[in-house]
Amino acid sequence: MAGSTSKRYPAELRERAVRMVAEIRADHESGWAARGKVAELLGIGTPETVRTWCRQAEVDAGKRPGVTTEESAELKRENAEFKRANAILKSASVFFAAELDRPQR
Repeated sequence: MAGSTSKRYPAELRERAVRMVAEIRADHESGWAARGKVAELLGIGTPETVRTWCRQAEVDAGKRPGVTTEESAELKRENAEFKRANAILKSASVFFAAELDRPQR
């Protein structure tokens, strides 16, 4: 599921909530009502949380456009790599700048 979801709820609970919404949707007058019922049954803070999980599940399944969980995780890994490389380059820049400012003997 979504890498962007908080660590507050385990992945198994998120997956169960998405399945439950799909199963009980026909029994409710709206998707919001179904998500509200699932949030209540599973002790999830708000129906909005369940809606977010359902939307991400649709993206992951290819039913909705957007960035998949897998793509998001890959982008986060790449971003962390770029930050590490940038920190190394900044350190090297400071080192070589200090070398240039040193008086020559």
